[in-house]
Amino acid sequence: MASPSASELLNPVNLLQEAGIRAGMSVADFGCGTLGHFVFAAAKLVGPEGKVYAVDILKSVLAGVESRMKLEGVTNISTIWGDIERLNGVKLADGALDIALLVNNMFLAKDKGMLVKETARTVKSGGRLVLVDWKPAGAVGPDPASRVEAEVSKKFGLDAGLTLEKEFVPGPYHYGYIFVKP
Repeated sequence: MASPSASELLNPVNLLQEAGIRAGMSVADFGCGTLGHFVFAAAKLVGPEGKVYAVDILKSVLAGVESRMKLEGVTNISTIWGDIERLNGVKLADGALDIALLVNNMFLAKDKGMLVKETARTVKSGGRLVLVDWKPAGAVGPDPASRVEAEVSKKFGLDAGLTLEKEFVPGPYHYGYIFVKP
């Protein structure tokens, strides 16, 4: 059996609609990955008046997103090199975003609490942080030993001063939370 594609694991449009993304918003995908799976879907949804930031610590990842932007003629995406595990490690102003996406990063982070705090810092009051990560067990995805329990991820969001708006199921192998910044 072939491995499921990224869209089969997590449908970016469904996830972004769940987050309440609309035209004209400012959105960032923290730890965006080479394919910019959520970045390009978000760029379509926010439209020409909106802005999407592709944030990653790997310059090669950002180069991949920039190549795809050129190929597809997308002009409402900016790439930002940043360390999301360090306070002010991302060059985005406090409260710059309507929606911040933190998808499949918890299992990779050394300082999970700081990862969520730094992401939350960039969200404006009334804005949302969407945290999605791998369920603890499953044959698909990273080593189960590196995965973070849903309740632990939820606590990191609450500890970052966010309010839980809703829990949702983004796909068969993931859990999801939408937090609001007071």
